[in-house]
Amino acid sequence: MKKRVLQIPEGSTPMQEKFINYIMMQGKKSIARGIFSETLKIITKKTNNPDADKVFKTALENVKPPLEVKPKRIGGAVYQVPREVKPERQLALACRWLIGGARGKKGAPMAQKLANELMDAANNTGAAIKKKDDTVRMAEANKAFAHLAKY
Repeated sequence: MKKRVLQIPEGSTPMQEKFINYIMMQGKKSIARGIFSETLKIITKKTNNPDADKVFKTALENVKPPLEVKPKRIGGAVYQVPREVKPERQLALACRWLIGGARGKKGAPMAQKLANELMDAANNTGAAIKKKDDTVRMAEANKAFAHLAKY
């Protein structure tokens, strides 16, 4: 069996490719790649900053949650136990929340909505940041059940 080598297009980072895969629906990667490149162009135009990738990375870092809750069933009761989030899951949640926040808006092309969501997240506002804050707040509120994480 032949081993497949991942080929990354010119000028694209592995993190960008992963994000493009999250944008992709029904295997239409070329459409997802077009949406992402258009998003970066819109960000460059709106911010007057030639480095749109920096805005993208800042947005991802701002949306990554340090804590989350996981339901645990102990003695017939379900407790929301706070846990630290692994780096891979942080990235997955951040991508999902950013794209979900963009898809939740109405009345504009996807590239425009995604550009607005990324710029909002880079400025610590927007739907994805609200989702992160809610998740962290829930974990903070349930710190009393942290001792149940060992079960």
